[in-house]
Amino acid sequence: MEDWAEIRRLYRAEGLPIKAIVRVLGVSRNTVRSAIASDAPPKYQRTPAGSIVDEVEPRIRELLQSYPRMPATVIAERVGWDRGLTVFKKRVAELRPVYLPPDPASRTSYVAGEIAQCDLWFPPIDLPVGFGQVRRPALLPVLTMITGYSRWLSALLLPTRSAADLFAGWWQLIEKLGAVPRVLVWDGESAIGRWRAGRVELTGECQAFRGSLGTKVLVCKPADPEAKGLVERCHDHLERSFLPGRSFGSPSDFNTQLQQWISVVNTRHRRALGCTPADRMVADRQAMLALPPVAPATGWRSSTRLARDHYVRLDGNDYSVHPSVIGRRIEVIADLNVVRALCEGRVVADHERIWARHQTISDPEHVAAARSLRRERVAVLHSVAELDVEQRALSDYDTALGVGDLDGGVA
Repeated sequence: MEDWAEIRRLYRAEGLPIKAIVRVLGVSRNTVRSAIASDAPPKYQRTPAGSIVDEVEPRIRELLQSYPRMPATVIAERVGWDRGLTVFKKRVAELRPVYLPPDPASRTSYVAGEIAQCDLWFPPIDLPVGFGQVRRPALLPVLTMITGYSRWLSALLLPTRSAADLFAGWWQLIEKLGAVPRVLVWDGESAIGRWRAGRVELTGECQAFRGSLGTKVLVCKPADPEAKGLVERCHDHLERSFLPGRSFGSPSDFNTQLQQWISVVNTRHRRALGCTPADRMVADRQAMLALPPVAPATGWRSSTRLARDHYVRLDGNDYSVHPSVIGRRIEVIADLNVVRALCEGRVVADHERIWARHQTISDPEHVAAARSLRRERVAVLHSVAELDVEQRALSDYDTALGVGDLDGGVA
C-alpha cells in the first residue's frame, strides 16, 4: 500500500519517469506500471474455492421455480442433502427472492388535519397520591393523543379511566391543541366503544362528545395494534425516555414534568418527517375542524337532595357542603381538578379533587356553620320547652261531653 501511494506521488506530483522511480524505490518496472495504471489501492483477493452446495444448486433452483415458498428443510430432503443445514439454508435464502414475486412495502401517509390516534398508557411506576396512599400502575391512566400529519404529541394523567374523567381529559387535550382532528382513532376502550356483531358500537357518552365536536371516532378491531402504531410507539418512547431517572411526588408533579418533556419533544427533529412536529403543526391545525362554540359537557354531574350530614360522595371520597342548604336539591359538578356543588346557581361547596380514596374532605367554614346551626336549634327547642301552657279544668270536659255530677241528679 505504501509503495503504491509513493509511486503515484512521485509520478504525478514530482514528475519522475518510471526508470527513476524504479531506482529510487528499488521495485520492478512492472510494479511501477501497475501502480500508475491502477486508480484503486491494491487489495488481496482470494480466488473463490466454491461451496459444497454448488453441486445441488441446479436442483434447488428447479424446486424453487415450481414452489417458491417451499421450506429449506423440505428442499434438502428432496435433493438428498445429508450434510449440515446451515450452509444449505443460507444458499436457499439467497436464491429464494429470485423466484418470489416482488412484495414492496406500502408507506402510510397522512393528510393535514385528517387524523389523530388516541390511547391510554399505564406508566410502570408507583405514584403517591396523598394521605399515605400510593397508586399502582394499573390505576394510573395517561391519556395520549398524537396527530398523524405533524406527529404532535399530547398527554395527560387522569384520576380514573371512567367516562367522566376520560372525556374531561380528552376535551382538555383537544382544547389545548386549538382545533379538532377530523378522525379520532381508538382501540376498544370501554368508555369509547367496541366491536359487536361485525360493526362498531360507540357508547352514548362518546356519541354525545363526538357530536358536539362534529368529528368521527374510529374503533380499531381487536388485536390490531398496527392500526394505531404512532401512539403505540409514543408509549414506548415515554417509557424509555421520559420515565428513567425521574421521581414524582404527586399527580400534579407528574403532569407538570410530563408537559415540560412534551414541549421539548414536539420541537425535536423527526427523521420520518424531515422536520420537527412544530414545523408542521400550523398546517395541520389549519386543516382541522374549528373548536365548537359551546364546550361539550364533560366531567362528573349529578343532582341530589342534601342529607342532614351535608356531605356528598364522589369517586370514593366525601366532600362537605354548606349546611344551610340541607334538605334542598343541589347539583354536584366535578372535573379533573375541583369538586363543586351548586344550589339554585349559588356555589355551596368548592374543593380540590383528591386522588386518594376513602377520605372525608371538610371545609372549616362548613364545619363551623354546622356547629352554629346545631347550637341555634338546641336553643330554640329549649326555649319552647320552658313556655307556660294553660291548664284546662276537668269540668270543662264534663260539660262538653254532657256528663254531670251524679249528686246533682244528672244521670
